[in-house]
Amino acid sequence: MGFVQEARENHVKKKVEEALRSKMKQKALKECDQFTIKYAECASGRTLSVVWQCRKQAKALNECLHQYTNDSILEEMKKGYMLEQDKKVL
Repeated sequence: MGFVQEARENHVKKKVEEALRSKMKQKALKECDQFTIKYAECASGRTLSVVWQCRKQAKALNECLHQYTNDSILEEMKKGYMLEQDKKVL
């Protein structure tokens, strides 16, 4: 695959990338809902102490979210979007 073709596949408009990021985040929150609930329960009624009291729940939530929101996932979503666009053109 040539450089131009590869660059085209990896390039999407900024608005499209923002929409894909939003979709990625929504999926992550849905998939990690149980961790979000546990963190929210721990944080409920706390102010400053939430930092050290809920550290374990926050770490678990962040690890879960990272599984669904990272650069490789975004790149796969971009490739899928570009393939869909190519099919529409044909």
